[in-house]
Amino acid sequence: MNRRFRVVIVGALAALCIVDGAQAAEPKQKPPYYASIAPARARMRSGPGRTYPATWLYIRRDLPVRVIDTFKEWRKVEDPSGTQGWFLGNLISSTRTAIVEDGQPVEMHERRGGGKLLWRAAPGVVGRLSQCGSGWCRFDVHGQAGWVESSRLWGVEPNETLP
Repeated sequence: MNRRFRVVIVGALAALCIVDGAQAAEPKQKPPYYASIAPARARMRSGPGRTYPATWLYIRRDLPVRVIDTFKEWRKVEDPSGTQGWFLGNLISSTRTAIVEDGQPVEMHERRGGGKLLWRAAPGVVGRLSQCGSGWCRFDVHGQAGWVESSRLWGVEPNETLP
């Protein structure tokens, strides 16, 4: 009885691991949504599979992307330049980041709506988002943080609210 019980438990745990693995491949959100590239090097492919040719090699961790479609464990994304392609799902992170859009440097203030100017971030700078609301986001670039108008960033909707 003891051995039979262990076999049942081991079988149940194995089945649970298979179910957990299948759920891990499912997206946590419905597209479209913003995310970021997790590793320092990631290949974009022309289709949802390893047999499709790589179209780009991204070497910029935390670059924001917009997930626009899913197929099994694959995510079709759009990068800030508008380029679209497929990434394996584990290359995409739920960490919210944004990039300063082209044009003038963006001012980073001590509070929403303005206040003291703390920093300026040049176009192309990537930072992490921690809070957004009322058209402003808390933008952190390697420990230098401040409030930025969300309309100046790619990776967040202008009126989006983040906790």
